Amino acid sequence: MDKNIKELSDVVIRFSGDSGDGMQLTGTLFSDTSAYLGNGISTFPDYPAEIRAPQGTVAGVSGFQVHFGSSKMITPGDYCDVLVAMNPAALKANAKWLKPDSTVIIDGDAMDEKHIAKAGFKTLDPIAELGLQDYNIVIPDITSMTKDALEGMGLDNKSVVKCKNMFALGICFYLYNRPMEHTFEYINTKFAKKNPLVAQANIKVVKAGYNYASNTHLFANTFDVKPSNFEKGTYRSISGNQATAWGFIAASEKSGRPLFCGSYPITPATVILEELAKRKDLGVKTVQAEDEIAGICTSIGAAFAGDFAVTTTSGPGLSLKSEAMGLAVMTELPLVIVDVQRGGPSTGLPTKTEQSDLVQALYGRNGECPVVVLAASSPSDCFDFAFQAGKIAMEHMTPVILLTDGFIANGSEPWKIPSMKDYPQIVPPIIKEAPEGGYLPYKRDEKTMARSWAIPGTKGLEHRIGGLEKDALKGSVSHDPDNHQLMVRSRAEKVARVVDYIPEQTVLGDAEGDLLVVGWGGTKGHLQSAVEALRAEGEKVSLCHFNYINPLPHGVEKIFSGFKKIVVCELNSGQFADYLRQNFQQFEYLQYNKTQGLPFTVRELKEHFNSLLSK
Repeated sequence: MDKNIKELSDVVIRFSGDSGDGMQLTGTLFSDTSAYLGNGISTFPDYPAEIRAPQGTVAGVSGFQVHFGSSKMITPGDYCDVLVAMNPAALKANAKWLKPDSTVIIDGDAMDEKHIAKAGFKTLDPIAELGLQDYNIVIPDITSMTKDALEGMGLDNKSVVKCKNMFALGICFYLYNRPMEHTFEYINTKFAKKNPLVAQANIKVVKAGYNYASNTHLFANTFDVKPSNFEKGTYRSISGNQATAWGFIAASEKSGRPLFCGSYPITPATVILEELAKRKDLGVKTVQAEDEIAGICTSIGAAFAGDFAVTTTSGPGLSLKSEAMGLAVMTELPLVIVDVQRGGPSTGLPTKTEQSDLVQALYGRNGECPVVVLAASSPSDCFDFAFQAGKIAMEHMTPVILLTDGFIANGSEPWKIPSMKDYPQIVPPIIKEAPEGGYLPYKRDEKTMARSWAIPGTKGLEHRIGGLEKDALKGSVSHDPDNHQLMVRSRAEKVARVVDYIPEQTVLGDAEGDLLVVGWGGTKGHLQSAVEALRAEGEKVSLCHFNYINPLPHGVEKIFSGFKKIVVCELNSGQFADYLRQNFQQFEYLQYNKTQGLPFTVRELKEHFNSLLSK
């Protein structure tokens, strides 16, 4: 039948269902296909915090949101144009994220009394109960049609039902004129060798979903989203965790030091370890440790041995690593600690995003224990900040904490694969032979104040190492009070001098105005979108976003002084705002904070900024 095709600039689709319904895979395949077509994409995988929640309950709903369009997408979108809900619980959990006039696709086979009751509805009419009568509601029997499509293939019922996510994917491919070949290639790569029947089944169901959508009269239009005008180059879709791993590999290459990662798997950081474990061909060594302490201690040992050492974790793991981080500070060895932040204290919300660990990163160690702290802002720039973390750690002989968060770690976007010739060499202060008069392990470089890096086994470079305070030159154990004070000051000054080796702070927008929006880390896309929208409306609003936290870059005071009001926006209760108050006491800081385990929405930010401008 002839298609009525409408052109759109951008679209937001949210796939949702039970944890185990394959929503993450469905969303990823749709996203990757859109990236392959040249669309800008931004994704938000939203996992349930309670992974063993009962099936069919709101607590167990897993979601994947993708925002794709004909320009660069810097947020996954506030609200969705299409909601795919595989059961009533998914509908209930996500109805609040629907745009007016959006399309809702629900598996009709799940709309029975049992599933409706499990989802916590009070009536047997979820559509009316949620007030969705005016939306474009499509209720195909997805499970039944999946079974019909696979009849006679010899698969058991469980395997058949597992394919239903592909039916929903096929519908969405039809609606937005996406080719299916990329998905078929993925399915064959993943399943064909081990289980060719499963591969055939998934491909068949994608086609069945596509054909159903093309032959039903429930979809009056299909839609087209033109490619984005990206800078020429080779692009791929990349997640923040993957980009972080690759950034470390790049830093290893540019430093000439082998890469070592000692880590304990922890949500949401595990993928970094998994990705590095694949790269033995590049000389990467990984240890999956029994606990967080063992993970960081193996990395400290590797740093002592001359490797570029990293360890990866989340907030609870960072707490466990704190004593060993003090050892890395005391021994002045290069080490990068990645903290993929998640919501809440203790176990908290393991799968939910938050900027929860800034204070811990800055101060969460005993004694005077300064480390460099960086924060990445998007999935793709995790590569650059992982590289930069490695460069600072090795050239300044200091531990570096790299903060990401669940949102950018699991989210993905197009990434232009860089040429390594565009990245600087990393020159660690490795000492090759003992100087005249003997080796002084804590003698410092005049500019950076970094000590030299002596590789064990090098003749004449034998020295003491450990957690006890060392003599400021000889490295022998020292209990002298004046020496301790000198070493405390020296280690702090070494970190402070990193400011001369990082970019000056910049501002997006005018250098003066009514309101300066301040943020850090993974909130950049939402803050930038809100600021740009207000600027387009004529408001005198600018954005000052931070990636370098300790030390703070040059130029901050000058930027802050150009604005009537400053509002600091964070996914916590005000940790960065307090840090700024400590460092720049002459300014007043307003706050906008959110601790819901979710990113900001552009709408809520705009509303708040407008309220500040009107006062």
